[in-house]
Amino acid sequence: MNIRGRNKVTPEFNMSSMTDIVFLLLIFFMIASTLVTTNAIDIILPKASGKTENKQSVAVSIKSDLTYYIDEKRVGESVLESQLIAALSSEEKPTIVLRAEKSVPVENVVTVMDIANRNKFKVILAVKPN
Repeated sequence: MNIRGRNKVTPEFNMSSMTDIVFLLLIFFMIASTLVTTNAIDIILPKASGKTENKQSVAVSIKSDLTYYIDEKRVGESVLESQLIAALSSEEKPTIVLRAEKSVPVENVVTVMDIANRNKFKVILAVKPN
């Protein structure tokens, strides 16, 4: 009387499904990491609904101690206009992303907007989404 089963269990482990999962995770993290924008200057933005468009543009940041930055380079208020003109001279549609902390007085924000208006630059006001 033979009671053994016909199906034998093999102790081998198939790695093909594990490598598929690893490659899918790798692709996911590669795509997700390109969507992350890093800002070198830590600014607390005001909240609003909507979103900031992410185009090739120059970022002007105003910190609460009223220091101005073009991208990551600190500039004085007196040379801000000339630095912006130099940075945006090669752009077809020059755009400024204005990042101002919520404690910055409105007159400082208007100063940058006035510079943009005089030179026909488009201004995008960066906000923190709700």
